[in-house]
Amino acid sequence: MTTKTAPATGEWLEAWDPENEQTWDKSLAWRTLWVTTFVLTLAFIAWFLPSAIIPKLNLLGYSFSKGQLYWMAAMPGLAAGLLRLVWMVLPPIMGTRKMVSLTSLLLIASTLGWGVRVQSPTAPYWELMVLAFLAGIGGGAFSGFMPSTSYFFPRRMQGTALGLQAGIGNFGVSIVQLLTPYLIAIGALGIFGGSQMLEMPGKPTQQVWYQNAAFVWIPLMVVGAILAWTMLKSVPIKANVRQQFDIFSNQDTWWMTLLYIMTFGTFSGLSAQFGLLMANLYGIGNSEIVKGAGASATLLIDGYAVPDVVKFVFLGPLVGAGARVLFSPLTDRMGGAKWTLVSALGLIASIAYTIPALTPDTSSAAALDSGFTRFLWGMLAIFLFAGIGNASTFKQMPMIFERRQAGGVIGWTAAIAAFGPFLFGVGLTIMSPTMFYILGIAWAVMCTGIIWWRYARPGAPKPG
Repeated sequence: MTTKTAPATGEWLEAWDPENEQTWDKSLAWRTLWVTTFVLTLAFIAWFLPSAIIPKLNLLGYSFSKGQLYWMAAMPGLAAGLLRLVWMVLPPIMGTRKMVSLTSLLLIASTLGWGVRVQSPTAPYWELMVLAFLAGIGGGAFSGFMPSTSYFFPRRMQGTALGLQAGIGNFGVSIVQLLTPYLIAIGALGIFGGSQMLEMPGKPTQQVWYQNAAFVWIPLMVVGAILAWTMLKSVPIKANVRQQFDIFSNQDTWWMTLLYIMTFGTFSGLSAQFGLLMANLYGIGNSEIVKGAGASATLLIDGYAVPDVVKFVFLGPLVGAGARVLFSPLTDRMGGAKWTLVSALGLIASIAYTIPALTPDTSSAAALDSGFTRFLWGMLAIFLFAGIGNASTFKQMPMIFERRQAGGVIGWTAAIAAFGPFLFGVGLTIMSPTMFYILGIAWAVMCTGIIWWRYARPGAPKPG
């Protein structure tokens, strides 16, 4: 690692050592954190915008199969995983200012595309798949933003700083899923296109403006680019691609990758598929529950109200993101390894609790209501423990690795875990939800062993 010299008034700082309290510019560090967190939140909104739209595409007039919709919801995850491999090497090369500014502008492409294509059900499947892939730019940004932010803070504060950035950024998932039902109902915002008719089984046809769910974020993306360009600096760290990839000779890179797949892979995967899974098990996607189509649909079981997934889908990401923010300071005080162990054990228990609800009991309305309640609470518990693990693993990595390697490891592990939406989409397409969740328990059991052996036990080789 080397430092570069540049005018203090330019983009690149002359030197930077956050471990030196006498010279560390705390105000610049926190300003960088808040600006990049604002853009990262928009990035997550762009990344998960398809997850808020895809469950409603057929109700807007499209006619895709369950498998096609699962694959479409999975595509942003595939893109994010691939693009994070690109973004992870950008901070030393481009610097924070250029990287954040450019990323904010790139988010507009997919967001604009979805806003245009929901206005009439005429887009071919491949085009919507391209838009879903481009949405992955928002997920790819994470692997550049997090290492970049870690350069600005001393190690003792990195758990809190990274937890705040990642946690608040993760709120973008629940924000887009929570606000979409309200935004699409505001006709005054629909100035860039006409309305659509949304047909919900058993309910009156509703006039909506689905383009609002996309277009409302574009001005904020422009603002984010302007803020980044005018307010940010770049840390003078220079590492070529070969130097950045020497992390792969360190065994802890691979162990932490497995752990972050368990935590963020679960969070992102379930965030993308939660709405579809809920609809297919307990809602409009389950033909055993709902018969017919449109407003004339009839309930198979009297007394069971088919849930509108948009009223619940935001809760999971909200719980997961909130846990990441709230538990980050605790990881700074107590260490990350203990909380990663709690995360793994909690995931095992919560997944096991949810599994019986993955096979809805259609024998009575009471049985369906009970199953849905168990499903919802079980899923929220999974999100909770995944969020705790997201916070704790990001505390561990700066403690386990030297500064230059820590940034690369954060980017790499985040890149691999970003395949979560893709892997969950593929898994739920080729196997039953029950079998997929059983595999999730097996993965968490394996990770529990890794955490205890390598990081959490007394005398562990790498406590952190």
